[in-house]
Amino acid sequence: MKKNKHINKLLEYLWKYKFHYIVGVILLLLVDYLDLFIPQYTGELTDSLANHSIEMSGAKEIILKMIGCAALISLGRAGFRYFIIGTSRKGERCFQNDIFAKLETLSQRFYNENKTGDLMAFFTNDLEAVREAIGWSIVSLVDAAVLTFMVLYRMMANINVSLTLYTLIPMIAIGFYGYFIFNAFEDNWTMKQNAFAKLSDEVQESVSAERVIKAFVQEERQQEFFKKANDENRKVNLKLVRLRSFAWPVMEVLIGLAYLIAIVVGGYYAMIGSITLGQFVTFSSYVGTLVWPMLAFGDCIIMFTQGVAGLKRINKAFNEVPDIRDDNPDDVTELKGEIVFDHVDFKYSEDLPLALQDINIEIKEGETFAIMGRTGAGKTTMVNLITRLFDVTSGEIRFDGHPIKKIPLKVLRENIAYVPQDYFMFSETLKQNISFGKQEATMEEIIEACKLADIHDNIDEFPLKYETMVGERGVTLSGGQKQRASIARAILKDSPILIMDDSLSAVDTDTEDTILHNLAQLRKGKTTIMIAHRVSTVQKADHILVLEEGKIAEYGSYDELVAMDGIFAKMVIKQQLEKQLAMEQ
Repeated sequence: MKKNKHINKLLEYLWKYKFHYIVGVILLLLVDYLDLFIPQYTGELTDSLANHSIEMSGAKEIILKMIGCAALISLGRAGFRYFIIGTSRKGERCFQNDIFAKLETLSQRFYNENKTGDLMAFFTNDLEAVREAIGWSIVSLVDAAVLTFMVLYRMMANINVSLTLYTLIPMIAIGFYGYFIFNAFEDNWTMKQNAFAKLSDEVQESVSAERVIKAFVQEERQQEFFKKANDENRKVNLKLVRLRSFAWPVMEVLIGLAYLIAIVVGGYYAMIGSITLGQFVTFSSYVGTLVWPMLAFGDCIIMFTQGVAGLKRINKAFNEVPDIRDDNPDDVTELKGEIVFDHVDFKYSEDLPLALQDINIEIKEGETFAIMGRTGAGKTTMVNLITRLFDVTSGEIRFDGHPIKKIPLKVLRENIAYVPQDYFMFSETLKQNISFGKQEATMEEIIEACKLADIHDNIDEFPLKYETMVGERGVTLSGGQKQRASIARAILKDSPILIMDDSLSAVDTDTEDTILHNLAQLRKGKTTIMIAHRVSTVQKADHILVLEEGKIAEYGSYDELVAMDGIFAKMVIKQQLEKQLAMEQ
């Protein structure tokens, strides 16, 4: 059943381009049909010359027929390559588009459980195998089936039935042998793809962490990890090569056996007069014509097997059902900014403890709300639930009275501007990065957002200004510049709800004051949620939530929390002492 499901996926793409494949198969059949005439003309010419029954003009006519057939065969081959092999490239492109679109719908859990190397392998080796299965595999299959049938029919009808049956013995052996190879190749190809994915992941991680590796002088350690993954990849590939090396010689032996039968038995029949010399030459040519279908049959088995194995891996993504999806949403088109956590519990998986427990708060529309707590207290988890990267385990989150699960995901996320903790930058220009959430933004709007985020002056000093390429993950920018660029991106989006997840940690206190002042003016009447470790960041917040091990420890305004003389008050005293010590030094 599973194998049929994978094959059905291939058939789905074949059906999409059915007319291209039909034209390609017709041209391929024409080529196979024309291939029958050259051995026939060769035999006729041989018999005529042997019997001295042909003149020069007749010989020229046969030769011209052979040249004409060869020319048509060449045109036909170019045609079926265009319509079948070229269309397989279109199928590969569709696969790539569909996989990418599917990956964009999948939940955070999927990315937590699957490494980047595995996902990249879908777009490289796995899809290459699928392309071969819907391209050359079809050519091989049609050639192996149709050309074999037509050649055998000609051999039986025009030459000798018993001689033809003798040559069928190796072909039957190839059929049984192909079944064995199919299963062996499928298992080994899957192992090969897994090893390639692991190697790709090792390279990706090492390149991404290049600065960390150098900082901790761990080059040799990473080299050992890479060598191990590379050696495993080598072993698996060698195993596949050994299987292929074993498979082809056996195929060649069987093909050679067919030739031997044709020469020995055919020669004997020619000697006793059962067939003419020309028929013997034609029969030998037909056996030579059968070599390609025999080889094509082996190719078809290998390519189709690899394609199915590649599809099995790709189907991990295709068959994944998103945890987070729209399920009969309400007709909600915009959000105002009121957020309620109604006795919310959350855990990342069943075998882990609760990350949040009984969170029961109300964030009013237009309020500046701050979340504080130690590392691992659940601060980022709360905003992950607000943006619905995860769903609550129990309880409910409501926006403007609407349960979060009843709000269309597109509407929910369009109404939230988010500055994440890692302030991700794309390998594009600063302008493209900052306008990422508002593609239609004018240059004036982008500059204004950057001024509010206090990064415009820095950008203005760059030689290319806003056209400066930031490099992979913003590698050419400092931490503070990346952070402020991310803030500018969120400001430009100008959503009813703004979430800043520890978004001022990489800037100095003066810059922080400037940004907070600008945000206070800009965000009047709009909801702002700030996660922070600095007390100064949340000093002007309307309400502050202090989390402790996923639970509400304290809640209130800045003055109320200081008066409680609890966790928050201790944070204030500690950070004031640190600031005082820094000034004295």
